Amino acid sequence: MHIHILGICGTFMGGLAALAREAGHQVTGCDTSVYPPMSDQLRALGIELIEGYSADQLAQAGFRPDMFVVGNVVSRATLADGAPKFPLMEAILDRGLPYTSGPQWLAEHVLQGRHVLAVAGTHGKTTTTAMLAWILEHAGLQPGFLVGGVPLNFGVSARLGQGTTFVIEADEYDTAFFDKRSKFVHYRPRTAILNNLEFDHADIFDDLAAIERQFHHLVRTVPSQGRVVVNATQDSLQRVLAQGCWSEQVRFGGSPRNQGGFTAQGEPNDFKVLKAGHTAAHVQWTISGVHNQLNALAAIAAAEHVGVAPELAAQALAGFQNVKRRMEVRGVVPFGQGAITVYDDFAHHPTAIHTTVDGLRRQLNGAGKGTARILAIFEPRSNTMKLGTMTAQLPWSLEQADLAFCHAGGLDWDAATALASMGEKALVANTLDQLVSQVKAAAKPGDHLLCMSNGGFGGIHAKLLEALRD
Repeated sequence: MHIHILGICGTFMGGLAALAREAGHQVTGCDTSVYPPMSDQLRALGIELIEGYSADQLAQAGFRPDMFVVGNVVSRATLADGAPKFPLMEAILDRGLPYTSGPQWLAEHVLQGRHVLAVAGTHGKTTTTAMLAWILEHAGLQPGFLVGGVPLNFGVSARLGQGTTFVIEADEYDTAFFDKRSKFVHYRPRTAILNNLEFDHADIFDDLAAIERQFHHLVRTVPSQGRVVVNATQDSLQRVLAQGCWSEQVRFGGSPRNQGGFTAQGEPNDFKVLKAGHTAAHVQWTISGVHNQLNALAAIAAAEHVGVAPELAAQALAGFQNVKRRMEVRGVVPFGQGAITVYDDFAHHPTAIHTTVDGLRRQLNGAGKGTARILAIFEPRSNTMKLGTMTAQLPWSLEQADLAFCHAGGLDWDAATALASMGEKALVANTLDQLVSQVKAAAKPGDHLLCMSNGGFGGIHAKLLEALRD
């Protein structure tokens, strides 16, 4: 089968492309604003990428896809002159060509007959999915997986696997312009992790209650012999379960609600895993942050459902290498009498920014570098952040940073006003060049430059490294 994927460079659609190619299908795709790591992965797989959404693609000699798989980036929107924003989609509709959504194609062609372990939550989905896949791999289960990033332990974001298990990052964002259900309702997991739940995706959800309803739709699909792994510290998730749950519930995290589940005792990088108050395992690893400690508990609880003992799961986590763009060091530059380290991270929601900066601060404290400065460099790129829904939380999200630099180009709200309470600790730039100049002027030996965005950020990491070397 020849499938052509519209929006192929998104993390989910790129993973789907890799699975389809591995399954023996001919895969092509189109997109705009291509950036690593997904573009690198697709080219390495030999998948032809077409720039843009022109209907001219259909006129290419020999171009006759059996199915068009449509990503949720595609819409029926029009440009200022009235022309369609996605003319290829209009041509598909006009000609009556076959099309489907990514989650639907995945459910029908990959997930059928598998024990699906789905990882849902506002934060930590990618990291927890990667942890769980690695635990099952270490246990010899040879899982399939689809992760919204590239786990360093595997080097690819998706694979079919040889076993019966399949681990998938379960996103609550809508499926396609013609299917407004959350993606995860297509996956029908036997094991579901509900990692956390906050308001996000303000472009499609009116309020937190609307997202809670979607999470309950996921819970409805878990069979009676399945397991729902739930963060006990989250009131929002308790409200989800209160709407009805027909499966085994296993809680994790320190809360009075958690009377028989998994908790942690110790520091985030060295802790005992307790089950019902008794030691079940001991995790020692290089990953920082309380949030990752919770992610680990969730992964351990989910892996137990497919027969992996917590002790074996903890052994696997000792070798877990995290995911690209999760506190990834992009370079270290000699600077004055010391050096400057540049990081890349996917954080974009205020809570994720806060936990990421806090995690780096804890990491530096643990390494005896507690006086080192953190320069937080970020762009409000997600649809929620562009709408200005969460501007009031920005100062809080950056409170652990010594300086904050915001790329505000293209925003409809005033970033300087939003960050005004931070005083001289916050700077705003309308262009990348201005941002680089601001950071270069402020940088000192020993600084840690933490770049945060859910996009390519215009190659800011390489620009900073080059500027600092100069």
